[in-house]
Amino acid sequence: MCKRIIAISLLLITVSCKNTLSITEKRDLTNEIDAMGKIDQVAAYIPQGKYANYSREKWNTFKDSVMVDNTKRAELLYKKYGYLGIDKVGEKGETQFWAIVQHSDKSVDFQNKVLKSLKKEVSKKNASPDNYALLYDRIKVNNGEKQLFGTQIEYKKNGQAKPKNGLIDTINIDKLRKKYNLDPLKKYLNIMTERHFNMNKDVLLKEGITEPIFYK
Repeated sequence: MCKRIIAISLLLITVSCKNTLSITEKRDLTNEIDAMGKIDQVAAYIPQGKYANYSREKWNTFKDSVMVDNTKRAELLYKKYGYLGIDKVGEKGETQFWAIVQHSDKSVDFQNKVLKSLKKEVSKKNASPDNYALLYDRIKVNNGEKQLFGTQIEYKKNGQAKPKNGLIDTINIDKLRKKYNLDPLKKYLNIMTERHFNMNKDVLLKEGITEPIFYK
């Protein structure tokens, strides 16, 4: 009986130690996430630099390959280390890891697993609350459901931003957003509307839209 207790204790110690990283391991992990995060942002944004000359087909192929490769690697890292929070990769690294998961839309099961872990890390102040809100809404939208926080956007023909699929609770939305460090919904939608206008100015001008149409 004693031998069995000792064996179980050793197993628990071994398992718990997997989440204890050395300085070198933290550095290497942070560097890897940084590299993954940088290419993720290149693929998530409009083509720039050398990518600006890519054909639509070539760009989409590149973008898809980045997302697929990052998702596969992120799944392996998550399986080994759990959620890569501030304690493991710092504030920047935590946001980069979250962004990679956020863009893993072809692996919603993985997103759901991470969401559960992320909620726990937020409660321990080891991850950003707004990252949780963004991932929560992303999964809802991927499932064709209404959002809780209104973070996932689509645009009307006039270029005005609106929450994709609508909202679960329109009355208490700003109270909820404040709790998760998010701006009031109207302010957020106006920011996204202005950004969309600036990025698509030529197209919108042809439609007779000469300035962003803000919510009042």
